Amino acid sequence: MLVGADLGSKEEMLYLLSFVLFALTVSAAPSPAGWHFVQNGTTGIIALEAIVISPTLAVLFDRAQDDPLQVNGAGAWGALWNFKTNKATPLSLVSDTFCASGGFLSNGTMVSVGGQVVENPDTEPDADGRMAIRLLEPCTDVDGVECTVIEDPVRLHLAETRWYPGSLRIFDGSLMIIGGIHVGTPFYNDDPVNNFEFFPPKDNGVPRPSAFLERSLPSNLFPRAFALPDGKVLMIANNQTIIYDIETQAETRLPDLPNGVRVTNPFDGTATLLPLSPPLYIPEVLVCGGTNVSDTIPSEQLSSQDPASDQCSRLVLTPQGIKRGWAVERMPVGRMMPEMLLMPDGKVLIINGGSTGYAAIGSVRETVDGRSNADHPVFTPILYDPNAPLGKRFDDKSIPATDIARMYHSSVSLTPSGNIFIAGSNPNVGIINNTRLPSEFRVEYLNPPFMSVKRPSLRSVPKTIPFNHAFTFPVDIPVGLKAKSVQVSLIDLGFSSHAFHASSRLVFMEATLARNRKSITIVSPPNNRVYPPGPAYIFLTVDGVTSEGAHVMIGNGAAPPVDDQGLRHPL
Repeated sequence: MLVGADLGSKEEMLYLLSFVLFALTVSAAPSPAGWHFVQNGTTGIIALEAIVISPTLAVLFDRAQDDPLQVNGAGAWGALWNFKTNKATPLSLVSDTFCASGGFLSNGTMVSVGGQVVENPDTEPDADGRMAIRLLEPCTDVDGVECTVIEDPVRLHLAETRWYPGSLRIFDGSLMIIGGIHVGTPFYNDDPVNNFEFFPPKDNGVPRPSAFLERSLPSNLFPRAFALPDGKVLMIANNQTIIYDIETQAETRLPDLPNGVRVTNPFDGTATLLPLSPPLYIPEVLVCGGTNVSDTIPSEQLSSQDPASDQCSRLVLTPQGIKRGWAVERMPVGRMMPEMLLMPDGKVLIINGGSTGYAAIGSVRETVDGRSNADHPVFTPILYDPNAPLGKRFDDKSIPATDIARMYHSSVSLTPSGNIFIAGSNPNVGIINNTRLPSEFRVEYLNPPFMSVKRPSLRSVPKTIPFNHAFTFPVDIPVGLKAKSVQVSLIDLGFSSHAFHASSRLVFMEATLARNRKSITIVSPPNNRVYPPGPAYIFLTVDGVTSEGAHVMIGNGAAPPVDDQGLRHPL
């Protein structure tokens, strides 16, 4: 009993007690968290390339150097990252994967292509990676046991040496390999590979020359390429844009990016194909960041303090849309080396990079500690809503800032759980820690608000899904969700490297939720051109709350090249 307390009547005591208990209950009840960053684990290598290969695993690639993670008595330059344990396991590789590209084939095999020469033959165990083709067949073990990268430099190789190439999975399930450079360069592409090739090879293995790549020199490394729903390919390099017809080998020139903005390495902006929606699947591209500096200026006259572009440009890729031309809007801040992720609800996350300078290392004035060509890291991601009214599409208030700079040689990916994996950053030659922008091994996850609440779940989803096919499977919808909005997205999580997500794609599928909310019926994309055949994740978003992704194979799962499947679209 409290000394000196006036307890009053029994009723008053009960009222007071009930009030205190209510207050304690309210204060102790967890409230849903908003967007938030969580640091968890270290990669052991610089994760400058990342590709999710299963619900629990991602493959990370670096250059051959003295990374902390060891394999075969030396520093590893490849690793499996486990999303469940947040630990890295080294991969044994033959060739150097530095600044390579890659993606999936129609049968689910991961392919990594290109790389660099051996930098230190006397001390490093790697082989020349410029003609390398590395294969990782579908790996089903949750911990990656016996997941092995296959390399055979004598029998399995590209037709050309390629460093900094682009890549794209196309409608027949094969990988298109685009451009690059033959040997190292301080800044501009001064030894270009002005052609395309494919894996598996087409044209008897002879690369196809490209006037587009020649015209877009000297800043056209890591060209941005997108598979359009009619099977053609949109390509962006420098400030140039074309549509390439793989079947006729014709290049159709489109309007240049507005205001002289350039968006490919070493002037890295980023780009994404916006979500495709039934019934018409009208394609539209969004291109953000980069610089409007002329590529005729020698790199020694550029500075790490030059402002990056805040321009975003959209182009609808129909005859009418192309005639209207690019529509321009502005990000809250300019970005060099940003990356864009397609979120399951159709919004776009813009993350990483700096607000000044350029890509590459040690080749401009006023570098950071003599190394980084870029400065002023942008710590706060942006959400872009492509369906919001002009002027209200950018949201830089909902997501907090991180405290880790993600500059040159960073990677990022949506995970099958629905959050964002962020790793890497190394604007240095070798592993450097005594600098303002050090070699970064820490992993972060950016968790959306739905990670903190009860979420929808998908059950018994078919592992293989044909095109133009309706299928039904059970779902669990939390009681608190009214299901006023139901979205089902089919996503290729892409291959992250150098401010771009190669082959990234989101296709919304027609979906009908049963009246009892116990099952959902979905119609898959009409054909292999709307969604190139291969691996995907299906996400269900109900009233803004997204499920974990279900890993599926879209198409018949055959090795490329595959025949057309499904219903040919009239585009």
